[in-house]
Amino acid sequence: MQLYSTNRISENVGFEEAIFRGLPPDNGLYMPLNIPKLPQSFWDNIENLSLNEIAFEICSGLIGDDIPKDDLKTLIDQAIDFEAPVVPIKENIYCLELFHGSSMAFKDFGARFMAAVMSYFLKKSQKSINILVATSGDTGGAVAQGFFDKENISVTILYPAGKVSDIQEKQLTTLGKNIKALEIDGTFDDCQALVKQAFLDNDLRGKFNLASANSINIARLIPQSFYYVAAYAALKKNGKKMVFSVPSGNFGNLTAGLLAIKMGMPNTTFIAATNINKVVPEYLESGVYSPISPSKSTISNAMDVGNPSNFPRMRALFGDSLSDMKGYVKGCYFDDNQTRDGIKELYEDYGYLTCPHSAIGYLGLKEFMDKNSSDDSLGVFLSTAHYAKFLPEMESTLGFLPEIPERLESLLSKTKVAVSMANDFEDFKSYLNENLI
Repeated sequence: MQLYSTNRISENVGFEEAIFRGLPPDNGLYMPLNIPKLPQSFWDNIENLSLNEIAFEICSGLIGDDIPKDDLKTLIDQAIDFEAPVVPIKENIYCLELFHGSSMAFKDFGARFMAAVMSYFLKKSQKSINILVATSGDTGGAVAQGFFDKENISVTILYPAGKVSDIQEKQLTTLGKNIKALEIDGTFDDCQALVKQAFLDNDLRGKFNLASANSINIARLIPQSFYYVAAYAALKKNGKKMVFSVPSGNFGNLTAGLLAIKMGMPNTTFIAATNINKVVPEYLESGVYSPISPSKSTISNAMDVGNPSNFPRMRALFGDSLSDMKGYVKGCYFDDNQTRDGIKELYEDYGYLTCPHSAIGYLGLKEFMDKNSSDDSLGVFLSTAHYAKFLPEMESTLGFLPEIPERLESLLSKTKVAVSMANDFEDFKSYLNENLI
């Protein structure tokens, strides 16, 4: 597998180098040089394949011989040991539940796959690495769970102070061992900028073996395509076009869906559903990309991203053509009051509990289906995290405290361990020099 930088300055690299480097030297993002179309026989018989079998075919097509087939199958089975069920909500509307992994968020797919692949290569090379990752909520917990106690891997997670939920914070600050947390006085975009600056700092790169676990890393992106194709397989028998509504912040999730389209997934439209950090929906409307700084705080905090890092990948997939992108991607956005109404509607009308992020996915799908009522499509909105990770908002919106899964409830009594830090690169660099392996 060969990958290029979206900035088209750095040299092409192989898969192993790309996942450990994270960012190309020219500050672009790695993308596959060639995205293979999966054979028609795969799509013809896909309804007979399991999630892991689908994952294996996707990875085999993209990664090629970089990992032997038997080893690749073992790594997938090790990483993806949970399901992504498609749950009917009402006629022609389904929910793709992505919260059945260890941290109860969709990012378990990427984090666990990445941890498995990195551990595989590190064992072969007998090297160690330092993972740096910024989180707006769920990434931190998924990375912490996925990389916890992995040999020769140290993880440093940056998160914005006061801008993640209590359970999200406990998921990334209570494990200890090789997982360290930095509570940054700023926004998610500030955290992400610190991580990117560290990767571009020659002193740090010369001293430490740094890698990223954000969706900027190609190993996080690839496995997120698995569940789109698996959902297509589950609903293929209906014979209808499919619409995926994707709650979006950093846009890695939606980009992975577009990757699946490039690999041949047929008859699919995507909805980029955001909160008031509506940079991409506005781009789709006007053709002007205007990042927001700082990002705006909302109850769907994991989507509070003012400069989505995966946007260059979206553009690269369509050759920088806005018209081509608009042929597959529609945009919409919703404020907090609308999000609360979406949570209440799903519960009161259909008895379905969903988090604020997933409610935005539902609202985006509903808006699209209402505008295109003559189009006979199946709609799927992504539920990206378990509702119990956002208990205060769920309780205030619904008027009662929903049931909490035991594995999340047990976190509440644990002690948070995090280092508070200003939004200053020199302070961050000093910390890394003193604490990395």
